[in-house]
Amino acid sequence: MQVDAIQARRVLIDGSFVPATVRISGDVIAGIDAYDAAGDGFVLQVPDSAYVVPGIVDTHVHINEPGRTTWEGFHSATEAAALGGATTLIDMPLNSIPPTTNLAHLELKRRAAQGQLMVDTGFWGGAIPGNVDDLEPLWEAGVFGFKCFLADSGVEEFPPLDPEQFLLALREVARFDGLMIVHTEDARVLAAAPATPSRSYRDFVLSRPDEAEIAAITQVLDGARETGARVHILHLSSAKALETISDARAEGLRVTVETCPHYLSFSAETIPDGSPQFKCCPPIRDGGNREALWQGLRDGIIDCIVSDHSPATAEEKLRGDGDLQQAWGGVSGLQVGFSVLAQEARRRGIALSDLSRWMSRNTADLVGLDRKGRIEVGADADFAVYDTNAEFRIEATRLAHRNPISAYDGLRYGGRVTRSVVRGNAVDVDRVDHTYGQQLVRTSGVSA
Repeated sequence: MQVDAIQARRVLIDGSFVPATVRISGDVIAGIDAYDAAGDGFVLQVPDSAYVVPGIVDTHVHINEPGRTTWEGFHSATEAAALGGATTLIDMPLNSIPPTTNLAHLELKRRAAQGQLMVDTGFWGGAIPGNVDDLEPLWEAGVFGFKCFLADSGVEEFPPLDPEQFLLALREVARFDGLMIVHTEDARVLAAAPATPSRSYRDFVLSRPDEAEIAAITQVLDGARETGARVHILHLSSAKALETISDARAEGLRVTVETCPHYLSFSAETIPDGSPQFKCCPPIRDGGNREALWQGLRDGIIDCIVSDHSPATAEEKLRGDGDLQQAWGGVSGLQVGFSVLAQEARRRGIALSDLSRWMSRNTADLVGLDRKGRIEVGADADFAVYDTNAEFRIEATRLAHRNPISAYDGLRYGGRVTRSVVRGNAVDVDRVDHTYGQQLVRTSGVSA
């Protein structure tokens, strides 16, 4: 349904919630008027209990198509995104087959996505051993940067970079001022950690210690110092690395950092043993660590929050009958992340405007989408409506994710996203339309 205006008592404009009528022309914001300004055409009237924020820009999503479409796919992932307030996704180069590591593989991705997008979607490239010569062509073709691992990725088609290979790739990315995004766990530290078969979540955390993150982050920062490259630390779980990152920022290194809703919502000591829906790498750590991550956001050391939505089939997730060393690692939370964190932030006295900035404006800025993540004239008409009066009980079987497995299953929250608008189109839960979204390229953020 095409929307011509949105009228609400609380619209996030320039960092504050104000009464406004936001006029829309086609797929862009045409004007911002007083609340009681008369609107032409269809006006979406928002309840007084609700807040209008920019659509969430989720820059860390594993859509897995083509190749592992039984795990997830463009159709299901973008629908889940739209129903949860995320209007822009950037897809990771794995766990699809083939991974997005050269131009031919990127073209396969783009063809697979055609006609399946409910929200705007762009693509990361991948840096793996032997593909240094592919990085600049991928950048010129519009990927938003390059993901690499410093330890086993879990899939054989996306191997990690050793220290020499990482530095080689980083020098190449620095040469054309690209962006390297890194899964920061160190292979040598992980190899030395105890990793015996166990259903115990405590044992799983011991197998992925803080030191693995700290060592890998140190390697990334040393590489940035040597090459001048822009680097981004993915899914930070260990708050023990915050001081190192803060010192690097003070030094002038070009480093940005993200964390995820599951690290900000759960704590290791409350996770039942034999519960693979909570398994992710790096792991969810203890409650004190969780609070330190929230403080890292407040202090500006952590820049943004992303879902790291990484689903799998029940067969993969339940492999090993509760042995957490065998189960696939990844938390499915794309559809619920903003609603969950809105309540978690409220409990801590953190403003919804700050949460929106971490999940929309800052993520858009990270990838250079200057028409996303903000409500201003000329920006794309992407919105999420969050209603504090709409109670939310999460049921994994009712989420749009392809596989009904989620760490959030059964939890209740006092508020949820009730409506999304994608390029001026109001998402209707009863008649979802997979033509709203467009494919994005890095150079301009317009459709490819």
